[in-house]
Amino acid sequence: MKSIVILISGRGSNMEAIVRAAIPGARVAAVISNRPQAVGLRFAADNGIATAVVDHTGFADRASFDAALGETIDRYAPDLVVLAGFMRVLTADLVRRYEGRMINIHPSLLPAFTGLHTHQRAIDAGARVAGTTVHFVTAELDCGPIIVQACVPVLPDDDADALAARVLVHEHRIFPQAVRWIVEDRVRIEDGRATVCAAPATATLINPALDVA
Repeated sequence: MKSIVILISGRGSNMEAIVRAAIPGARVAAVISNRPQAVGLRFAADNGIATAVVDHTGFADRASFDAALGETIDRYAPDLVVLAGFMRVLTADLVRRYEGRMINIHPSLLPAFTGLHTHQRAIDAGARVAGTTVHFVTAELDCGPIIVQACVPVLPDDDADALAARVLVHEHRIFPQAVRWIVEDRVRIEDGRATVCAAPATATLINPALDVA
């Protein structure tokens, strides 16, 4: 049984999707937030999952916050650390601590539109498609090896909220899938790229390639 720790900052809808997926061979050991008021903490507690808060406002700098965060994560001995809407940029030292076993979901088709305000930036750029990416976390922001992506069309009358809502549906689908692949030891990183090994004959899985909705 592999142990997963999920980090959130708010409502935690992607965390909920992973918990509801009930991935065989895995258990969500804890949900940790940097915000005491994060709505997702209640969902985790209601589902019997341990919760913890490491409030970033109580620390003088990122290094001291990350040190405390790392200690809290390690309390649950995770095989995988999942950033599910965790709105903090991590230091290189903390990223290295979980190298190869920390993943994130980003609301764009990386490498396009790293950072914040991705949906509005896609619209402003005249992009025809937008989407979401699950990737391994590296010291360079939003630049780790890509595990899976999904895309949606950008419609002529889209605003950022409408586009975000349509992308979120696919986030809830591909994030649990990526976690499942990792739990099944099917994801490999070679030469800076992530590849997904073939599925067992009995498995029914989505295509790991770009999924055009």
